[in-house]
Amino acid sequence: MKKTVIAAAMLMLAPQAFAAPETYVADTEGMHASVNFKVNHLGYSWVAGRFNDFKSSFVFDEDDAANNSVEVTINTNSIDTNHAERDRHIRSDDFLNVKKFPQASFKSTSVTKDDDDGEYTVKGDLTLYGVTKPVEFEIEEVGAGKDPWGGYRRGFEGEMELKPADFGMNYDLGPAAATIYLEFHIEGVKQ
Repeated sequence: MKKTVIAAAMLMLAPQAFAAPETYVADTEGMHASVNFKVNHLGYSWVAGRFNDFKSSFVFDEDDAANNSVEVTINTNSIDTNHAERDRHIRSDDFLNVKKFPQASFKSTSVTKDDDDGEYTVKGDLTLYGVTKPVEFEIEEVGAGKDPWGGYRRGFEGEMELKPADFGMNYDLGPAAATIYLEFHIEGVKQ
């Protein structure tokens, strides 16, 4: 009986086993991560595209979302809408002005988890066109697990709405195109 009490006391005094925060780097080389966008075209349809060159990393703590963070850096010259003339125009000073602003970036300032649906709210600073603004968007985990090469992967997806005019881009495409939707599909490899 005495040994059982001592063993129980030792277990209570032992540090709790919590998962440590894990660092991941987006698998952009394997094309398992993407930053896409869409913008309404004249109210009739959508123009969609992507940025072909970007880097992203994130920290994930399953036990405490306050330890989570994400960073993304985008090469703005890598914009691709599958239409060379349109891409040249978007790269010009009418829109992204890639010569003056070769990068766009996002760095989170906080991450919280919604216990009801398991989604995360990410807040942070988006720098676009040389202007930094606070933004907020929702992400959700797609899945996690071992890969066939002995590594471990974790994936998230989310969407952010932004108004180019808020960042100083004032080229008028009409009211239907006033909002751009950025879509993130990030599969990270645990480091």
